Amino acid sequence: MQVIDLSQNNSVLNNYIREIRDITIQADAMRFRRNMERIGEVIAIELSKSLKYKKIKTQTPLAVAQVNILDEQLVIASILRAGLALHNGILAVFDRAENAFVSAYRKYLNDRQFDIHVEYISAPSLTDKTLVLADPMLATGGSMELSYKALLQKGTPTNIHIVSTIASKPAIEHLQKVMPAATTLWVAAIDDTINEHAYIVPGLGDAGDLAFGEKLD
Repeated sequence: MQVIDLSQNNSVLNNYIREIRDITIQADAMRFRRNMERIGEVIAIELSKSLKYKKIKTQTPLAVAQVNILDEQLVIASILRAGLALHNGILAVFDRAENAFVSAYRKYLNDRQFDIHVEYISAPSLTDKTLVLADPMLATGGSMELSYKALLQKGTPTNIHIVSTIASKPAIEHLQKVMPAATTLWVAAIDDTINEHAYIVPGLGDAGDLAFGEKLD
C-alpha cells in the first residue's frame, strides 16, 4: 500500500487540520463540518492527479477546444456517520461519482474493549470501477478493513484509494497487511499512536460527535 502524507507539503490544508484539532475552534460544529469538507476537497484534487484521463473536443462559442477529462468511473464510499462531511468534500470535486455508504461502528464490551460491527451497506456495483474509501479517522484500521471486505459483496474494484484526515501509524501498519497491495492511502496528517481507548493521539477526539453531536451509545 502506497501512503501519501500530504502534511509533508506546505499548503492551506495544514490550516484546516489545525482548526479541526484545536479544542476551541472544533467546538463550532458547523465550522468543523466545513473544515472536513474542505479537507476532502483538497485531498480529492491531489488524488485526481493520479487518475486516468482522455482527450475530448468541446465546442465553445468561438471554436473547438481539446480538453483532457477524467476517464474512470468512481464510487465514493464512506463509513457512517463520521465520514459524511469528508464524503461531501470529495463528492464536490468528483461530482459525477457514484456513492456508497457503510455503517461500521464500535460496540463496546467494556471501557477499553470493543468489537466492530457492520450492519448496513448501500452501494452500486463496484466491478471495474475505482473505489474511494473515505474515513476521517484511521485509529486501528479495523473499521476500514471490515468496510472494504463488506463492500466486496458489490463487486471487485479495479483501483482502491483511501482518503483520511488523520491516521495513526498502527492503523497504517495494519492496513498495509490487509488491503490489496495496489491500494493508495491519501492522508492529511499522521499521528504516532493511539491511547487505551483506541483514540488517535494527539488526534482531535470523536469526529462524528464533533460534526453531528454526541450520541448516547
